[in-house]
Amino acid sequence: MNVFLPFALPDIGEEEIAEVVDSLRSGWLTTGPKTKKFEHDFSEFLGGEIEAIAVNSATSGLHLALEAVGVTASDEVITTTHTFTATAEVIRYLGANPIFVDIDPVTLNIDVDKVASAITPRTKAIVPVHLGGLAADMQPILNLARQYNLKVIEDAAHALPTTYQGQTIGTLSSDATVYSFYATKTLATGEGGMLVTRDPEIAKRCRLMRLHGISRDAFDRYTSTKPGWHYEVVAPGFKYNMTDIAASLGIHQLRKVKHMQEQRAAIAKYYDDAFADLPIILPAHALVGDIHSWHLYIIRLADGCTIGRNEFIEKMAANGIGCSVHYIPLHLQPYWRDTYHLLPEHFPVASEVYERIVSLPIYTRMTHSDCDRVVNSVRGILNHDN
Repeated sequence: MNVFLPFALPDIGEEEIAEVVDSLRSGWLTTGPKTKKFEHDFSEFLGGEIEAIAVNSATSGLHLALEAVGVTASDEVITTTHTFTATAEVIRYLGANPIFVDIDPVTLNIDVDKVASAITPRTKAIVPVHLGGLAADMQPILNLARQYNLKVIEDAAHALPTTYQGQTIGTLSSDATVYSFYATKTLATGEGGMLVTRDPEIAKRCRLMRLHGISRDAFDRYTSTKPGWHYEVVAPGFKYNMTDIAASLGIHQLRKVKHMQEQRAAIAKYYDDAFADLPIILPAHALVGDIHSWHLYIIRLADGCTIGRNEFIEKMAANGIGCSVHYIPLHLQPYWRDTYHLLPEHFPVASEVYERIVSLPIYTRMTHSDCDRVVNSVRGILNHDN
């Protein structure tokens, strides 16, 4: 029996381990010099003109960004139903209401036409999600934002180092972009995230609110050569700062992120070629000249497939291979469904897609043999050999 192949694993090398050990020995475990270096390096990665604020999760970053752009109670924020709950829950943190819209049937990203029809006088912002690492169609969204004076916060949890029209996600003209560094992501720090923005006022507000609304962070106070105990609480902030332990991982993961994307892209191509004759719909690719991060490889069982999605996943598990589903749409989740009286027929594309989607393993620690196991298992199940 083969060893179980998990759905995802982080790719941590000796460089990351040595940096963590250095942090442990330095005495700085919380936000300190490593976090500041990670922020600086991340800004440089995006061209040096973007401010980067390290946080303890993408959820925290989205909350900070929405608060900073002025989302308040009774505002409306448009987003996709086909996402993780964090995208929407941060809107509720502020007392605002998420307005869910359907997805494009090809890309599975937010349907721009549906965004336009969902705008009302109460709309304050749009939160597009770059699902799986494929960029949403941002230019029409940014055009709508300008037309209606709306804010745009990109949920880029999957999207490093994705590009759109030749620009790296995080460098567009949106108000802020937020990445996730969760253990399964394309850059992994265990838990963590990064909020980036061109707007100095948004950056200032996010830095303040990231740590209890205190006017000076602990690193500044505790490393000052003069008495530095005094601080002021100037806003009711949050506890969203990244630790130096996490940043130690991030510093080296960032240096590898482009190479790791190339490795995942190679696996995606291998899958594409191997599955081309099967009754499945392969994931959409980035447009020519752009980069798909390939955080996820999402297939859809096609009409000609005689096996259901759930049985397919069970058979893959029986073959020792982990799969997942991205996502159970929010309109099917009890809280969102019941609070906003949502029905499957309100979101026909997302509802239909959900019944067919499977995310296959795609990560840089996979060997060629691992990829062969996935291919052989998928082909065997769909060809009724298993």
